Amino acid sequence: MDIATIGGLIAGFTFIILGILFAKGNPLMFWDPASVMISFGGSFAAILISNPLAKVMGAWKVARFAFFAPRINPNEMIITLVSFSEKARREGLLALEDDLDELDDDFLRKGIQLVVDGTDPELVRRIMETELENIISRHDAQRKLFEDWALFAPAFGMIGTLIGLILMLVNIEDKSAIGPGMSAALITTLYGAILANLVMQPVANKLELRGNEEVLLKLIMIEGTLSIQSGDNPRIVKDKLISFLEPAEREAITSEVGD
Repeated sequence: MDIATIGGLIAGFTFIILGILFAKGNPLMFWDPASVMISFGGSFAAILISNPLAKVMGAWKVARFAFFAPRINPNEMIITLVSFSEKARREGLLALEDDLDELDDDFLRKGIQLVVDGTDPELVRRIMETELENIISRHDAQRKLFEDWALFAPAFGMIGTLIGLILMLVNIEDKSAIGPGMSAALITTLYGAILANLVMQPVANKLELRGNEEVLLKLIMIEGTLSIQSGDNPRIVKDKLISFLEPAEREAITSEVGD
């Protein structure tokens, strides 16, 4: 569970409510079903128009990665690849076939299998990089749905405001209705702004972060697989792979596998 995402959402809505209370307002004054339908319902309808139905229906599965972080540990992956390098140098590349079933990651399993099968190194690189490009494309498409929603929500908030203003002007002869009418009209814009800036765009940003973490891990796998195939010294393999990490993380790897 990603405490930062969940805590951020809770904190955001809490601060908004506290702000209303400190301004001596009543949070219940900001509840308006019509505004909900226009801001949330209208922006969702725009998402349906803009994207295939299957993609929209799968958006909730994608969104969970913003709340529940997948287990991505570059340090463990580097240690695994260095151990594979040591085994390959000691027993030969074919010995790695015994470890294929223990690999949880399909991407790495495919790469090691290609190496064991004696595939040309350039072809191995091309296959793995093509797979990585497809992964990046899927991530971009999934993230774009939430970015689009963040774009549409304020627009439908403005549409709701315009509807409210029109209805207010229709009844402009009733002076007592102008204030409440204006207030109701602006609530829709508020809903659209909150949906976009506290929910959808932050979720899109977190998904981008998750995607970058996965891409980094896949790059480490590609470089490690090719280094193993070329018969590099395990120390060289380690030095190549830790170059992908932050300096503090490099020290942890060095203490684990040695110089």
